[in-house]
Amino acid sequence: MNLARIRAMSMMICALCKVQRIAYTKLAAAFDNEAEACSSLRRIQRLIAECVINTDLIAKLILKLIPVRGPYSLSMDRSNWKFSDTNINILPLGIIHEGMTFPIVFKMMDKRGNSNTKERMELISRFIRLAGDNSIAHLMADREFAGSDRLAFLNSRGIHYHIRIRENFPVIRHGKESKAHWLFTDLKPGECKHLSGIYYVNGQPCYLSGSKIKDKEGKPELQILVSYCNAEESLEMYKQRWQIETMFQGLKSSGFNIEDSHVRIQERMANLFAIVMIAYVWCYLVGIHIHENIKAIKVLNHGRKVKSLFKYGLDYISQCLLNNRNRFQINIFKFLSYT
Repeated sequence: MNLARIRAMSMMICALCKVQRIAYTKLAAAFDNEAEACSSLRRIQRLIAECVINTDLIAKLILKLIPVRGPYSLSMDRSNWKFSDTNINILPLGIIHEGMTFPIVFKMMDKRGNSNTKERMELISRFIRLAGDNSIAHLMADREFAGSDRLAFLNSRGIHYHIRIRENFPVIRHGKESKAHWLFTDLKPGECKHLSGIYYVNGQPCYLSGSKIKDKEGKPELQILVSYCNAEESLEMYKQRWQIETMFQGLKSSGFNIEDSHVRIQERMANLFAIVMIAYVWCYLVGIHIHENIKAIKVLNHGRKVKSLFKYGLDYISQCLLNNRNRFQINIFKFLSYT
C-alpha cells in the first residue's frame, strides 16, 4: 500500500466513526478533505476494489494495541448474512478480554453453511504464527467445531479447548458407546456436572462436562462440553464465548452496520472487514481509557452498564470528529499507535 491509500484508509476509519454506517456515499461525504464527495467516493471504491490489504499486518497492529498479553483466551464463531443472492460468511477468531472480544484474524468463506476443518485449522495456525507458540491459553467454540480432525489438531498441539457438542453425540468410555445426553440425564435446571476420566469423542480423548441451561425461548436444554483438560473450569470458561456476540453487535447493528454493505466479492469484503476491525478496536480502546481514567460508565441497578465500552468510545470519537469538541482533552489518535 502506498501513502495515498494509507491516508484513504485513515480517513475511511474516521468517517466510519462519524456516520456509523458502511454506505460508501455517507462515508465519502464525511471524508476530512477538500475534495468533492464524488472524488472521495471513487477513492473509497478504488481502495476496496483494487488494494490488497495485508490482514496479517492488521492482526499484528491489533495485538500491539490491545491491553492484554498472551497466552490468550480465544473465541471462534461465524457471522453470516445475505445481500441479494450473495452469501456473506465470515469466520473470525478473537481475543476475549473482560467482557469483550478483540477480532484478530478472520477468513472469508464462499458459501452459506458451516466452516470446514481445513478453514478452522488454517485460522488457528495463522493466529499461532502471528502471536507466537504457546500463545493460546483457551479456545472456546460452538457445536460446529467438534469434528474429529479438529479435535485431533487441537489435541496434538496441546491447546486447551472447551467446545460444545450436540446432545446426541456418541461418546465412548472403556469401549462402551453411549449418547452424550445419557450421561447427564440426572441434571436439573441450573445444575452442572463434570465427569471423571477420559472419554472418546470422534475418536479423540477428552473430558466431558454438562449443565442444564435455558435456551433463547426459556426452555431447558443440555449444554455438553468437551475439553482438553481442566474440565472443572470448562463451564465458566465457555460462558466467555458469548462475548464474541458483543463484537458482532459492534460490527453490525450497534456500531458500523456492516451488513448494509453492498459488497459481494470476497476480496473486497475482506478489505472492508479489515478496516472496520481497526475502527472497532479504536473505539474500544478509547472507551476503556475514559472509563478507567476519566469518567466511569454509569452502572444500573441490575448491574449492567448504561452503555458498552465500545459504544462509549465510539460516541466520544464521533463527537470529537464531528463537533471538534474534546471535553476530556485526550489525543484520540494516540490509541492507534503503539510507538
